[in-house]
Amino acid sequence: MAEAVAASSDWQRYARQIRYAPFGLDGQRRLAQSQVLICGCGALGNMLAQLLVRAGVGRVRIVDRDVVDLTNIHRQLLFDESDAAQGLPKAVAAAEKLRRINTEVQIEPMVADINPSTILRFCEGVHCIVDGTDNFETRFLINEAAVRLGIPWVYGGCLGAEGQTMTIVPGKTGCLRCLMPACPPAGTLPTCETAGILPPVVGVIASLEAMEAMKILSGHLEAISPYLTVVELWEGRIRQIDVRHLRQQVDCPTCDRGEFPWLAGQEGTQTAVLCGRNTVQLLHPGVPIGLAELADRLKAVGPVHQTPYFVRLQVEGYQLTVFPDGRTLVQGTSDIATAKTLCAKYLGM
Repeated sequence: MAEAVAASSDWQRYARQIRYAPFGLDGQRRLAQSQVLICGCGALGNMLAQLLVRAGVGRVRIVDRDVVDLTNIHRQLLFDESDAAQGLPKAVAAAEKLRRINTEVQIEPMVADINPSTILRFCEGVHCIVDGTDNFETRFLINEAAVRLGIPWVYGGCLGAEGQTMTIVPGKTGCLRCLMPACPPAGTLPTCETAGILPPVVGVIASLEAMEAMKILSGHLEAISPYLTVVELWEGRIRQIDVRHLRQQVDCPTCDRGEFPWLAGQEGTQTAVLCGRNTVQLLHPGVPIGLAELADRLKAVGPVHQTPYFVRLQVEGYQLTVFPDGRTLVQGTSDIATAKTLCAKYLGM
């Protein structure tokens, strides 16, 4: 737990939220003793992290696989041009800023991929999970982990000028699979790269998610929203769909039958096209990478940049970023076959 916050005798920095009667000092104390997992540190994750750290959540674990790019900065408010120029991992760059915002909160950045072999470890000790991801495969995986472990989570997503969010409490509400029986196939939905995204909708959805997380973490499950909320800011429309009886209306494989194919690795792929980045991620589980040896080997191929977190190669107009856990980001293409060819050619993977 976050002893520094929990033991604080001076709650002045949180005075304004403590004065909100339904929350109060008891809610603040509970918040200070809680732990939250933020899945993804892109646009939503940035705003979620800021709001929850400023509110005084005791421990904030941030998991993200990506690095900061100049195209992120217009909507990912924790990052600046220096972070992009260094190509810092998003979780690391975010943690540096968040520690300056609230020194009482324990920030735990994890530069890693969320997949069937890692998700349960990331969930250890947390009381709530919030969605800052950019793809439904990861959300279906989070959903199964949350239901299996009995951890409440808040789903959220944004695209263009529209966003949506729903709160899921295992055993009490419907889950994501109750709402969506199947994960949309890859390539069938628009992405940030094809449809764009406007920053204000990120702020709205992240604020709704953070509010739900604060209710959960402060012990007020009775106050969570019973709606799937859809916000469209360009035309100024808000729509709410009552999901109170969703679980009773469907035969959910996850909630009702305890089936977890995403956790078992029976569903999902090991490649992903990253939102808004013209980048493909390839995951090579069980293939640890020696960064120093790799950097030395690649120097004959093209310009190489090495940090404690990754090795980056510029070659053939592409950028290959390799992490110690065997993940590779191939920037400059959205074609999975091209990315695999480059990895095989230069990395032997």
